[in-house]
Amino acid sequence: MYQPTGQESVYPPAGQYTYPAVPGGFPPSGGGTYPAAPPNAGFPGAAGYPASGGYPASGYPAQAGGMPAYPGGPGFGVPPTGPGFGGYPQQPPAQSYAGGGPAQIPGFPGGQVPSPMPGPPAAVVQYTQGTIQAAPNFDAGRDAEILRKAMKGFGTDEQAIINVVANRSNDQRQKIKAAFKTMYGKDLIKDLKSELSGNVEELILALFMPSTYYDAWSLRHAMKGAGTQESVLIEILCTRTNQEIRDIVNCYKSEFGRDIEQDIRSDTSGHFERLLVSMCQGNRDENQTVDYQKAQEDAQRLYQAGEGKLGTDESCFNMVLASRSFPQLKATVEAYSRIANRDLLSSIDREFSGNVERGLKTIVQCALNRPAFFAERLYYSMKGAGTDDSTLIRIVVTRSEIDLVQIKQMFTQMYQKTLATMIASDTSGDYRKLLLAIVGQ
Repeated sequence: MYQPTGQESVYPPAGQYTYPAVPGGFPPSGGGTYPAAPPNAGFPGAAGYPASGGYPASGYPAQAGGMPAYPGGPGFGVPPTGPGFGGYPQQPPAQSYAGGGPAQIPGFPGGQVPSPMPGPPAAVVQYTQGTIQAAPNFDAGRDAEILRKAMKGFGTDEQAIINVVANRSNDQRQKIKAAFKTMYGKDLIKDLKSELSGNVEELILALFMPSTYYDAWSLRHAMKGAGTQESVLIEILCTRTNQEIRDIVNCYKSEFGRDIEQDIRSDTSGHFERLLVSMCQGNRDENQTVDYQKAQEDAQRLYQAGEGKLGTDESCFNMVLASRSFPQLKATVEAYSRIANRDLLSSIDREFSGNVERGLKTIVQCALNRPAFFAERLYYSMKGAGTDDSTLIRIVVTRSEIDLVQIKQMFTQMYQKTLATMIASDTSGDYRKLLLAIVGQ
């Protein structure tokens, strides 16, 4: 099982810092600017994702608290997420959010609401990119044979295992697992567990979990037992698409026999609880068309709920940030900076604290530049003494087929070093080799 590292829910106190050179996990953004999204880092549309389906029970024994034994068995009880998760269609490139804020949008005469800005033609669609692609000429039986040979007899050929798992898509890994059991009557996961240990074991087992199951498993683990790893809840629930969240909720119920909303209510409280419950609904608007008049109205509403009054109307922030599409939120952030003469991240810093502050800021950061959010999380998982291996593993695995290429680009831009360089200096042995094989140079 993953063991809590003690670092996952530790954040620096709010304050006025320049982004991104801040020690800690989620740096406050007062006074700094969030990186502008790269031109090909887009956001998912409402279509193109597989429909939610039932998840068959996996049949492996539960442990105390409803947590299953570290997964084994075909498919971990969850079908792979399928096609459609390999790339996000791009949002219309609204004005850049950087430096002193976006250029003014020309308004109607008489001080009325600014007129909508025309977006690019609908045909202009680009995709984000994972570092792992499905292997051509894939043969599940041949791969199963390679893995069996690597684990048979005295010693283990870790390099042979790495060569297979780092160069196959998640869907292909599920087929290898099934072929292994068919061919040898043995469970591949149990065999891997008996041959490997430590971080490289955790990483390989994570790679063999279907994507939806891995998110659900991570959320269950974050809330199981004493204490709660709030940063894991924020990282998953505040960044996934509607379909991904609905699939996670269904999987959580079928695999662990528990209601994720009830678990959230019993493990969190107050405005943070309400934000996570909102996220669990998977009902964010995913229309990619930006309504600039609504953005102006929402920005005014947020200003009146925070900076423009004594005290804070938290429910207004929750409503806007939990329900608007990410491209729409990006336009709202830009309108807000004109109204308040302050960026929205900085205002959230001033008006909120603790986990709800981090959750709200994560949503805004994802609206502005999702790869930059994950690059930041990776950086702080390795910065300073020790490594938060569970966060490092989780992000590398979950983004490897979605946008890890863009995350690497943002990492270099934000920290003047490559992700591979930092991983190489922070890890060792087969764990390092496998991480670098996934990340690529």
